[in-house]
Amino acid sequence: MALAAGGLTVGVDPAFAQPTPGASQSSGHPRSGTDQHRPGTSSAPPGTRGSHDGQPGTGKRRGGHRSVPVHGPVLAATDQAGHAPSNHGLQQTMGTTLQDKSLGTLNFAVADAATGEFLFGSGESVPAVPASTTKLATSVAALSLLPADFRIATKVVQGAKPGEITLVGGGDPTLTALPADQIRIGGAPVDAESAPASMADLAERTAAALKAAGVTSVKLGYDTSLYSGPLLHKEHDATNIAAVTPLMVDEGRIDPRSTDEAPARVFDPAGQAADSFARFLTAQGITVQGKPAQTTAGADAAVLGQVESPTIERLVERLLTMSDNTLAEAVARQAAIAAKQPASFDGGVKAVTDALGKLGVPMTGVVLNDGSGLNKANLIPPITLVKLLAQASSPDHPELRPVITGLPIAAFTGTLVNRYGAKSGAAEGAGIVRAKTGTLAGVITLAGTVVDNDGRVLAFAMMTRTTAGPDAARAAVDRIVARIIACGCQ
Repeated sequence: MALAAGGLTVGVDPAFAQPTPGASQSSGHPRSGTDQHRPGTSSAPPGTRGSHDGQPGTGKRRGGHRSVPVHGPVLAATDQAGHAPSNHGLQQTMGTTLQDKSLGTLNFAVADAATGEFLFGSGESVPAVPASTTKLATSVAALSLLPADFRIATKVVQGAKPGEITLVGGGDPTLTALPADQIRIGGAPVDAESAPASMADLAERTAAALKAAGVTSVKLGYDTSLYSGPLLHKEHDATNIAAVTPLMVDEGRIDPRSTDEAPARVFDPAGQAADSFARFLTAQGITVQGKPAQTTAGADAAVLGQVESPTIERLVERLLTMSDNTLAEAVARQAAIAAKQPASFDGGVKAVTDALGKLGVPMTGVVLNDGSGLNKANLIPPITLVKLLAQASSPDHPELRPVITGLPIAAFTGTLVNRYGAKSGAAEGAGIVRAKTGTLAGVITLAGTVVDNDGRVLAFAMMTRTTAGPDAARAAVDRIVARIIACGCQ
């Protein structure tokens, strides 16, 4: 084991810590997330397009949760028991787990979540490819810019001529065409707070307004002018992420009930959404003439019907738990709009970067190109990730708490549901580790919080660049984090 300039290097060239041009990208969501591993799902084989966090497989949902022992509280108490562990104590406790050759080049940082104080690490200030831990930056920025009760509206307005109406996309990719009892997020039914807006409800409200005005036949247009810039992500593959448009239904999935980790998506999500709305409107007794056509709504057009997404807090929790790429890019654009930036990839990056700087998060070495982490050119040092987590944990920033509550829980939820199991060598982390996962070709990342043996909440960020298979690298990272839990080492 050697300590190199780029981090802790085990059996590989330190230069491998740099991004590799042309490396294949990550995972998706049933979502749409760079590193998905949801309940009962599996991932693509190593090296394939759209690899995910989790076990190799077909990308189809597999059955059931596994029983795991829980050695501590699933949710940590907010008061800080004991003292933070020492640098030497952490080094001794983590010991040989840092020498696993599957880690390749490991940059990492451990900090006290209560104070943000750096405790231990290697290459903690060296920028590394974050993969889906980029979503932590997007989420913190959005929550700092938008009010807690902010919701994304999708509406229908009067058209330019009598008998014309326009469906206006507001940027809500979670809008659904499914009946309420068929909606699943990560395999689980939704509650009143997390239930997405309904296309059927929008059609019902619009039809009621039209009938009240004596209108029973309309021409339907749809407006996607809210967003600017490229429609497709640089790593677009029509599975891990949909075309990024402000109007879509069920995140552009061809089959809204699909349980695939990286489901097939339509070429034109906005057109799909307009066609879906037209069918629901027809079912309400309104004749839709011809095929819906793209247009731009008038700025002061009268609203005929409107539905709204869950609050930004619930959207952030969903995008983090499920590592939802499409939703992350939508949230980045809402941050851009709030910051008076263009609703585009570049505008989202500018809004996120500026917002984090205003929060006092160290931004040296940070390079962002998107809100989801699919872009392989993104760079974030581990120290920045732990500072983000410390900010989100701080009582001074209650508005950021959904970042913590949205983190997947080891062995229980989201992309960590099938990690930290009884035979993983890291079972002591079950129910205690809360962390955002990240996977790209040759990159495994994990950033979150743990409660140590003294009851102290610690923030950590593990960022590897490795030639080992993703399963082996994930397992090695998990064993390191499990050792942090055992530390009562002051």
